Amino acid sequence: MLDDVVISRAIIESYYKELLDNLESDVIISGAGPAGLCASYFLCKEGFKVVVFERALRPGGGMPGGGMMFNKIVIQEESKPLLDEWGVNTTHYKENYYVASSLETLGVLLSQAIKKGVHIFNSISVEDALIYNDKINGVVINWTAAGIANFHVDPLTMRSSFVVDATGHAAEVAQVVSRKSGARLFTSTGQVIGEKSMWAEKGEKILLENTKEIFPHLYVCGMAANAVFGGQRMGPIFGGMFLSGQKAAQMITQRLRNK
Repeated sequence: MLDDVVISRAIIESYYKELLDNLESDVIISGAGPAGLCASYFLCKEGFKVVVFERALRPGGGMPGGGMMFNKIVIQEESKPLLDEWGVNTTHYKENYYVASSLETLGVLLSQAIKKGVHIFNSISVEDALIYNDKINGVVINWTAAGIANFHVDPLTMRSSFVVDATGHAAEVAQVVSRKSGARLFTSTGQVIGEKSMWAEKGEKILLENTKEIFPHLYVCGMAANAVFGGQRMGPIFGGMFLSGQKAAQMITQRLRNK
């Protein structure tokens, strides 16, 4: 016999237990796109407590749509070992070009990240940051639906040692830190410069250079990194996104190990 209220109780109790258990963590990542998920996977692989907030109902950022809703993505040779590690099938197209299913890649990466211990909360937006003593100490969260409905609902806070902005083109965390705190980011202007037009080759090359700390204890990866530093967008080639997430994880791992 199934009891409808027991089903509701199981969902509510399980969800809120996970949320309460993660009010404090090592790293909070805003954005469950390819770079954010990749960063979370490698951080958890190193044994750290990682929480990911995704404002959309469906994680993955732009990856499921592939190129113009053709659900295929392209990666280059340099990033293929990452997809091999996760068990994603790739097809060799020509020298330095591989094609993968965008849906399989997202499904496998989500599964691998969760199995490593990543805690992913979808439909929750990071709307502000905790800044104490001139450094990031966590984030301020709220239901995405509350913002869409324009409801005045006060948010909640989550504490972490580091925060990663993996929100893609919008660079939402970097924008709010710059706008609301008046702080200077580690860019040439002190603010988010904004992305340039598409140029896959240049955008992919500069992405890893732009993946770094932009404010004390705040890192950027993926398209957010190029948006913050004024790099080019890349379109449906995702190798740089994965490598950027891996690099962010490596840099934060080193910082956490040295604490």
